[in-house]
Amino acid sequence: MERLHETFVRLCEIRSPTGEEREVADSILAELKALGLEVSEDDAAGPAEAGAGNIVARQSGRSDRWAMFCAHIDTVPHLGQVEVVDDEGVFRSRGETILGADNKAAVAVFLEMVARGAEEPPPVGIELLFTVAEEQGLRGAKAFDAGALRSDCGFVLDHATPIGEVIVSSPTQQQVIADFAGVEAHAGIRPEDGSNAIAAAASAVSRMPLGRLDDETTANVGTISGGTSGNVVPGHCRIVAEARSLDADRVGAVSGEMSEACAWGATEHDCDVDVRVEELFRGYRIPSSSRSLGLAEAGLRRGGFEPVHVATGGGSDANALIVEGVDCVLLANGTEANHTAEESVSRRNLDAMLEVCEGILAEAAAAG
Repeated sequence: MERLHETFVRLCEIRSPTGEEREVADSILAELKALGLEVSEDDAAGPAEAGAGNIVARQSGRSDRWAMFCAHIDTVPHLGQVEVVDDEGVFRSRGETILGADNKAAVAVFLEMVARGAEEPPPVGIELLFTVAEEQGLRGAKAFDAGALRSDCGFVLDHATPIGEVIVSSPTQQQVIADFAGVEAHAGIRPEDGSNAIAAAASAVSRMPLGRLDDETTANVGTISGGTSGNVVPGHCRIVAEARSLDADRVGAVSGEMSEACAWGATEHDCDVDVRVEELFRGYRIPSSSRSLGLAEAGLRRGGFEPVHVATGGGSDANALIVEGVDCVLLANGTEANHTAEESVSRRNLDAMLEVCEGILAEAAAAG
């Protein structure tokens, strides 16, 4: 497994925040080509606002069936260079940066899987999809032509929970952006001539349903910004909020309530408001008949893990692919504390992820 661990460390130490994926994409492309895989890069860089396109690689197997494995190559933003340390069998970042195990743990596992396939053909063909700009609204996966895939089953390894968890439902997320327009005035001399856009936004937030609204629904205001100076009645303020729910109708109702709160706040403070609601990703519920679900469960059991069905409050490339008709399932990858300086993954979990993926290939061949 040492080659897997070395690949993981090397990938993590290549900087690749969303929009800066070119260097890591080139490294992955070179490695795949050296292994003799059929490799291509699409033109998603432009529409996804990424530093590279999505990468698709194929390795023929002993059967004419195909299985798709997906991971993203971008990370969340971070300052400084990632330096990986091995802390008694657990990989961490030496400094204050993220580690990048989200999602380079999965990328490394997939590269090792096809490296082994180059030595002995896998039981079914392996189709790898490495996406860009996942951390900023799944933009790479949304720009990908899912019709180009040959596989009838797919597996996304991008959930930072214990190996064994199979994510069977994910919410729809809608983003709410509201721009409040007031009137600037001198705050000390003629405040009555102004209309306070920040006050309008604050009033709006005070009327919004926020937090965990029910077992399937959450809402949040993430940022509020505006004004120019402490002595000026602010003429502009923006809030960025979101709603998520496993019930698509419910998320629409909540984002509607948030929009109505913005209209009320603007009216209360003699301001105008422009509210935009955008669906960032569509939710799903995996049917029990899913081929991918059955293979994932069988592959986990081969690896010694009992499958556990869970719902998530987050999104992944699986959301974008399922909307396009791809039968795929999101799996936990054994990483921890993603998006923080405490992010980590153990050598044992990297090894186990690889074993599970190879188990899925074996089960895919056996199922025919």
